[in-house]
Amino acid sequence: MNHLLGYLLASLILSALTALVHADNRNESLVKAFSAMTSLEDGWEPLEFPDIDHHSRYQLVDDNGEQVVRATTDNSASGLIARVSVEPGDSLVLRWRWKVSNVFEQGDARKKDGDDYPARIYVAFEFEPEEAGFFERAKRKAVEVVFGEELPGNALNYIWANRLPVGEIVANPFTDTTMMVAVNSGEENSGEWVTVERDIVADYRQAFGRKPPKLAGVAIMSDSDNTGESATAWYGDIQLIRP
Repeated sequence: MNHLLGYLLASLILSALTALVHADNRNESLVKAFSAMTSLEDGWEPLEFPDIDHHSRYQLVDDNGEQVVRATTDNSASGLIARVSVEPGDSLVLRWRWKVSNVFEQGDARKKDGDDYPARIYVAFEFEPEEAGFFERAKRKAVEVVFGEELPGNALNYIWANRLPVGEIVANPFTDTTMMVAVNSGEENSGEWVTVERDIVADYRQAFGRKPPKLAGVAIMSDSDNTGESATAWYGDIQLIRP
């Protein structure tokens, strides 16, 4: 009898520990935290564009005792990307905090010459060929041959906007495969840390009208190549977690 009770107790403890481990894994971020990085290449890599010569600058800096990324943009554009391959499931939460020095006077998410943001989080998804037409597939294949890399499909851009109201979702003025989601807008909170949390599965459904495919990457970008303006942004840890 004592042996049986001992076995049952051990089984219960094992089950409880297994549940805790699974719970911890669910709350574990799928991208590397900036506060834990030893260099900018530690889990993230540069995101640059062939037609843009002036790149934004990214540095690991201390902000009140916590390591964050400071981005400086001056008539420039580039980013940092963490490449992932994640099935989003029914819910996938993206949580981060950021701060900007200012917004752009000429910034306007609805216009090509205003498509600049002091801070943005770019979430890229895998390409779905079954959802694309023949010419779209042919164009993508030509670009992939030239640049030697498979291109992502649709994308969500979480932006610190200028004119676009918070909560508004609009197509990017250059492509309708990227949807812009205003999570902050205007100067009201400039100079302050702001925390944002989004369910990217719900946002994708709202933006594109269907469930999302696998994630291909999460990027930060501060850009000002269209407006020619300048700003500084600070990015705290970005968490990609299953609730």
